[in-house]
Amino acid sequence: MAPKKAKKKSADGANSNVFSIFEQSQIQEFKEAFTIMDQNRDGFIDKNDLRDTFAALGRLNVKQEEIDEMLKEASGPVNFTVFLTMFGEKLKGADPEETILNAFKVFDPEGKGVLRKDFVTEMLTTQADRFTPEEMEQMFAAFPPDVAGNLDYKNLVHVITHGEEKDQE
Repeated sequence: MAPKKAKKKSADGANSNVFSIFEQSQIQEFKEAFTIMDQNRDGFIDKNDLRDTFAALGRLNVKQEEIDEMLKEASGPVNFTVFLTMFGEKLKGADPEETILNAFKVFDPEGKGVLRKDFVTEMLTTQADRFTPEEMEQMFAAFPPDVAGNLDYKNLVHVITHGEEKDQE
């Protein structure tokens, strides 16, 4: 009997610990996202919820294997705590804002905070972990360059690390 109690205690500790990773405002945003994805409002995200969420986002032909792979990432049924834990695990490996900014600054010796779109495209598609054309398209759709063709990498890094647009100074 004692091992069961120990196991239960460690599981509870892991669950409560996930709430300490995020700020309260972030937890609220995750809760809103979870509620949107939990289409049938049963407190769990399942295959049908994922399919409905994709459909709501305009992606109608999602393969069953893709949905199965997504759900396999969870340790069990995806309730809010599991959902939050999954995001915590994904974000745990993310570099801090300063590290990502410094990587961009290497290519911006004048410190303008912007890089040419064509230069960014060349670097990200030919060096190290190469981006696919689809990934480049997604990035520029989310972070369009200005009329001069410059990418505001400071805002990009802020959104990557904080999940929200940086207030314009």
